[in-house]
Amino acid sequence: MISTLLVANRGEIACRIFRTCAALGIRTVAVHSDADDTALHTRTADAAVRLPGVTPAETYLRGDLIVKAAVAAGADAVHPGYGFLAENADFARAVLDAGLTWVGPPPEAIEAMASKTRARDLMGIRPLEDVTEADLPVLVKASAGGGGRGMRVVRRLEDLEGELAAARAEAARAFGDGEVFLEPYIEGGRHVEVQILADTHGTVWTLGTRDCSLQRRHQKVVEEAPAPKLPAALERDLRELALRAARAVDYVGAGTVEFLVADGRAHFLEMNTRLQVEHPVTEAVFGIDLVALQIRVAEGHALDPDPPRAQGHAVEARLYAEDPARDWAPQTGTLHRLAVPGNVRLDTGFADGDTIGVHYDPLLAKVVAHAPTRAEAVRKLADALERAAVHGPVTNRDLLVRSLRHPEFAHGRMDTGFYDRHLAGLTEPAPDPHAPLAAALADAHGRSRFGGWRNLPSQPQIKRYLMDGQEYEVRYRHTRTGLVPEADGVRVVHADAHRVVLEADGVRRTYEVARYGDQVYVGGCALTALPRFPDPAAQHAPGSLLAPMPGTVVRVADGLAVGATVRAGQPLLWLEAMKMEHTISAPVTGTLSALHAAPGHQVEVGALLAVVEAHREDQ
Repeated sequence: MISTLLVANRGEIACRIFRTCAALGIRTVAVHSDADDTALHTRTADAAVRLPGVTPAETYLRGDLIVKAAVAAGADAVHPGYGFLAENADFARAVLDAGLTWVGPPPEAIEAMASKTRARDLMGIRPLEDVTEADLPVLVKASAGGGGRGMRVVRRLEDLEGELAAARAEAARAFGDGEVFLEPYIEGGRHVEVQILADTHGTVWTLGTRDCSLQRRHQKVVEEAPAPKLPAALERDLRELALRAARAVDYVGAGTVEFLVADGRAHFLEMNTRLQVEHPVTEAVFGIDLVALQIRVAEGHALDPDPPRAQGHAVEARLYAEDPARDWAPQTGTLHRLAVPGNVRLDTGFADGDTIGVHYDPLLAKVVAHAPTRAEAVRKLADALERAAVHGPVTNRDLLVRSLRHPEFAHGRMDTGFYDRHLAGLTEPAPDPHAPLAAALADAHGRSRFGGWRNLPSQPQIKRYLMDGQEYEVRYRHTRTGLVPEADGVRVVHADAHRVVLEADGVRRTYEVARYGDQVYVGGCALTALPRFPDPAAQHAPGSLLAPMPGTVVRVADGLAVGATVRAGQPLLWLEAMKMEHTISAPVTGTLSALHAAPGHQVEVGALLAVVEAHREDQ
C-alpha cells in the first residue's frame, strides 16, 4: 500500500493529485523550482523539496533530482502528472530502480508509445518523406511531448525547412528531444480521443470518448465527454482501435488514444501514456476518480470486469492567462482573485494573490460542468464563466464564453479549424458602456468618507479609464442627493466602494467593483484608471515594436541590423515565454532605425525591442 506519494510536477495537476491523496489518507510530497517556492502546490503538500541548481524551465525535467527528493522525503511512490517527465521511460525506470512504486504505465509501454514516430510504426502508419507540392499542407510534429509544442502547419514548400528548424528548436527546449516528423495535415477534422484504464490482471477499460476540437496552436481549449454526434459504428471503431493500441504494448494504468475524425473515418494520431489535462470530463460522466484508480492499479488491485456506465454530459474549459486577440500572447502578473460561482468543478494551481510567472504554461484553471444533457452542461459552464471573478492579467475568459455560445459549437458542428474561422469575431471588443461610470462612482465613495458634496456650485469630477483599448471619460457631480452622472438616461440607484446599481432606460443593473492600484474590475470588464491628463512622454515613436509579454529573446533574423530594409509582416525576432515561441514582425515596410534586442536578453512587457521607420508610401 502506498503511504507517501511524491508528485513530479507542479501547478494545477499537482494540486489535483494531492486532493485525491488527502481523500485516500496518503501523505504528499511536492517538488519545486525556485520560481515555485511559494506556489500553491508547494504550500499544499505535506512536505516540499526544492530542486536546486537548474533554471525554472528545466527543474521539472531533472529526473535524477526528483528521485533523490522522493527518497529523502520518505516517499514510497511517484506520480508524474502530465507533461514534463510523465512520458519519459528512463524516468519511470529510475523510479522503479530506486525501489519506489511508479504510478503509471510500464517503461516499455511508455517507450513504445511516447515517441509518436514509433507509435505510428506500431499502428502501421508511415510518416511523410520527400514532401512535394502535392503533399501540402503538411504538419510538422514533435516526436516527443505534446501540448502543441514543436508543431507547425506548412502550406508552402519554401517554408518547410524554416518551420522544421523552428519546430526542432522548440521541441528540444520543451522536451529535451528535438526529433520531429511530417504527416498530412487534415483540415476540417475533429479531434476525438478515447480514455483507457488497464490493470495488471488483463482488464482494459475504454471509458467513452472525448471531443477536443476547439484548439489554439494545436493545444486544446474546450473539451467534452462524450464526443457529440458520432455515428455508433465510428464510436465502436474508435474504442476497438484504442483497445488494440493498449493491448499491443501490454498497457497498465491510465492513458489516452487520440484520433482525427474526418469523412467518417478515424485517423490515428498518438497514444498519450499518462493522465490527460481533460480527464475531469470523463470522471464527471462516469462518476469515478481516475487518480484514485491509477493509485489502486499501481498497488496491484484489479479493476472490475466492466467499467461503470456513463451518465450525462460534461464540458471543460481551460482558463488561460493569455490574450487571444494578440496572437494568444501569454500574460503575467498578480492573480488578485479567482472565484467561479455555481455547481461546477474548479481545478487550479493558483490562489488569490499568487503571481503568474513567465516560466510555465499559462493555464490558470480548468472549469468543468456536468449535466444530464449536452445543452444543459454547455449553458451551465458558459454562465459560470461569465459570472466568474477573474481579477488579474488578461485571460481568455470572454473567448470561452463566446465559444460555448457560438451556434457552431452549440450544435456540435465544430472542428479543429474553429478558431481559424471565428477568432476575429469572438475577440471583437464588446465593452459595457456603463462600466467606466460604475468604476468612477465606486472610486468616489472609496476615496472619501464624506462624499464630495459642496454647498457651492463646482466643476464636475472627471475620471478617465482605458477599457478594451479605448479611452473613456466620465463626468459626475456631488450634490445634496448624492452622485449625479453627466450621462443621459442614467440614474444612480446605489453606490458604494464595492457595489454600484445603475438604472438606464428603465433597466436596473448591479455592478460589483474591485480595485487593485490602477486596475479596476467591474463585473466582467477590466479597466485601467488613467491620469486626468495624458502624459506625452509616455508615447512611443510610430513603428516601435514593444514586447507583448515578458520573456527571453531566443532569435534575431539572420543579418538583421540597423539600417536594413524590412517588409511589413517580415519576422524580425522571436521571444520565448511560457515554453512557447512568439514571432515579432515588422509592422510596416521601412528601415530598421533601432534594434535593442539580442539573443539571451530578458525583456519585460512593453520593453522597446526595435523601431521600423515606414517608407513614405506606407505612412
